[in-house]
Amino acid sequence: MKKPLNPFITSGYLSHEYFCDRENESEQLLGELKNGNNIALISTRRMGKTGLVQHCFKHPQIEKNYYTFFVDIYATKSLRDFVFYLSKVILEELKPYGRKALEGFWNSVKSLQAGISFDAAGIPSFHAQLGDIHIAENTLEEIFYYLGKADRHCFVAIDEFQQIAGYPEKNIEALLRTGIQHCKNANFIFAGSQRNTLGNMFTGTSRPFYQSVSIMHLESINIDRYIEFACEHFKKAKKQITPETVKTVYEMFDGITWYMQKILNTLFSITPTGKLCNTGMLPDAIRLIVDSYKYTYEEILFRMPEKQKELLIAINKEGRAKSVTSGSFVHKYKLPSASSVQSAIKALLEKDFITFEQGEYYIYDRFLGLWLKENF
Repeated sequence: MKKPLNPFITSGYLSHEYFCDRENESEQLLGELKNGNNIALISTRRMGKTGLVQHCFKHPQIEKNYYTFFVDIYATKSLRDFVFYLSKVILEELKPYGRKALEGFWNSVKSLQAGISFDAAGIPSFHAQLGDIHIAENTLEEIFYYLGKADRHCFVAIDEFQQIAGYPEKNIEALLRTGIQHCKNANFIFAGSQRNTLGNMFTGTSRPFYQSVSIMHLESINIDRYIEFACEHFKKAKKQITPETVKTVYEMFDGITWYMQKILNTLFSITPTGKLCNTGMLPDAIRLIVDSYKYTYEEILFRMPEKQKELLIAINKEGRAKSVTSGSFVHKYKLPSASSVQSAIKALLEKDFITFEQGEYYIYDRFLGLWLKENF
């Protein structure tokens, strides 16, 4: 594996060397899977769910004995989208295992056979289009059939699983629950970041997935372990960073993994070899990051309806906003009316500009929050 230019990875998973801690979480997740349990992995966004799952899937024992499939369904809007992405991921992940493994999938998913071809070397190409999935339920049934009879036990991770709640088709949860329940050769990880939506799926007594999974909440990495991790990588590159600097970053961003990695990535890049990185460099690092998103944020606000924009700014000024439709909140921030706030809050939630947890609304993109604070 080629050594990265910067050890603070902000996208994807590279290797255990660049993955901080999560030893207990990895042990718990792998233990549940190897004991035949399905898992709901829940956390705030950017806490590191994807990295944890991919870290576990790269465990030597898992790579040697199981097929692992990771599908991110954040961009899906329907069951047909879901089936399309899942089919594509399974085919791609089976490539390293050779033609025999690939043909097991190809022979099972008959409705997509026309969209999968093999070259002379047995390397497959997936050129199916969404329109090739005529009856999504039938293709899904074929995928479950494949998973049920694959020549290795399968682990399937579905990221942003709460998206299925917004599909236009009826009874999606029941359809998936039935297929998963009868698929004895596979176990599933249902990962998601909308705690209320995902939590209700698995704890609501009237919901199909009720009591069908082990529930695992992913919290922040231990601060001491993260300080140790950061200092060690600076040291390996013949640089230094003060523990106080890492601690400040951790506290500033509530221990949310991606933000810490992003800031440390930038601090690492602006610290010359042989020099010390301290808290005095933080404002410059944050300035560089926020400025890099400036035009994106300007475009977002330009396209946002005025009432949504006003509410977004108000929530950001409040920090953690409660009772946003109350007279006092509406009056404080000179918003048009409680009813306009009600419709705007729904739109902002749907577009993922804000998050609602434990009775509070807040902007989930911390850098957007910093930019808004500077400009409004």
